[in-house]
Amino acid sequence: MRMTVIGTGYVGTVHAACMADIGHQVLGLDIDAERIAALSAGRAPLHEDGLDALLARTVASGRLRFSTSLAEGAAFAGTHFVCVGTPQRPDGGAADLSQVDAVVDGLAPHLRPGSLLVGKSTVPVGTAARLAGRLAAAAPGTEVAWNPEFLREGSAVLDTMRPERLVVGVTSARAEAVLREVYAPMIRAGVPFFGTDPATAELVKVASNAFLATKISFINAMAEVCDAAGADATVLAGAIGADPRIGPRFLAPGLGFGGSCFPKDIRAFAARAEEIGAGEAVAFLHEVDRINTRQRRRTVDRARLLLGGSSAGRRVAVLGAAFKPGSDDVRDSPALAVAAALRAQGAEVRVHDPEALDNARAVRPELTYALDVDKACEGADLVLHLTDWPEYRSVDPAALASLVRSPVLLDARNGLDPALWTAAGWTVHAPGRPGLSGGAS
Repeated sequence: MRMTVIGTGYVGTVHAACMADIGHQVLGLDIDAERIAALSAGRAPLHEDGLDALLARTVASGRLRFSTSLAEGAAFAGTHFVCVGTPQRPDGGAADLSQVDAVVDGLAPHLRPGSLLVGKSTVPVGTAARLAGRLAAAAPGTEVAWNPEFLREGSAVLDTMRPERLVVGVTSARAEAVLREVYAPMIRAGVPFFGTDPATAELVKVASNAFLATKISFINAMAEVCDAAGADATVLAGAIGADPRIGPRFLAPGLGFGGSCFPKDIRAFAARAEEIGAGEAVAFLHEVDRINTRQRRRTVDRARLLLGGSSAGRRVAVLGAAFKPGSDDVRDSPALAVAAALRAQGAEVRVHDPEALDNARAVRPELTYALDVDKACEGADLVLHLTDWPEYRSVDPAALASLVRSPVLLDARNGLDPALWTAAGWTVHAPGRPGLSGGAS
């Protein structure tokens, strides 16, 4: 099939490359000419496992091209995937749909009769219906469908090629048939396919994120209780996660969630629910958000106590800048938020990350950055583990102890082996585990 993918950010770049890899002819579109030039040369604009090779292969094959022209895109194909951003509005929690609207308005004059506009962006329920009404006059005969993405940064290529489920919200059998053809290899492989209406498809995405965010905040709330009660939150998480009704995934007590999805999506969901008269039904999401944000403040407070009550003039090593391992994305990164807060309190903060240093430096230039863990930790009064990269689990704590001024570790992700670090002479603290080294209060 021929298709366009409009928006070459995280979702769009991965979707375009994967669709070309399974045999479709794909034209990626974006207003950023510099990004289009890099993509046309086979260079990915972001770090994602497997994406560089996939992009180079599909561009070289001729099945994937890029352009800045919506008119060219409308002439090229009749199926258009919209993958632009829907950030949080600066005046509240609602989603900013200006990029989605700009794509629709820019594409509408060029659309051929019978075109299919397929949204992949995360949007408030009712967006597809609103856009369909908008296109009814501007581009008669154009259908709007919604096909939410469920990508995890760090495994997005795998999640696209071997998804756990496919959800399409359509208003006609023709639109569903088109999308079944798009995803034919996945459907043949047995991937569950949910054909539904657009409103349900829009809700599937935000409801999934809301549930997972709630699970993360729940275990972090339990970690706070464990700190007060002298219990171990990691054992608690393992025990309740063994219940098949609950399951172990997303039950890791720590610094909480960040990134470009969960925080803004739960706020936008709550805001949209208020607009349609269902705000009370999801009022709990405000507390989920507060619990998550509180983990950052609690980590800063713990760090300050471990530094003797004041951060001023003390050297702090921060391991991790990305919001999660496997990604160079620092949007709403809990790690960077903690690092910046300690810097604001007067600490000298040195940050290391395997992939995200350039992006971190761009948004937090006031911090000091180190290219390796040893440089970050030299002379440190405290080491903070804030992003759970596997590289940090392979660090030799005995060798690191010889570089720091004080061998004190605050493992805010509960991802390192405390026995290994304690045996190497470290004092180890972690949220929800007050018994490790005399408490983490």
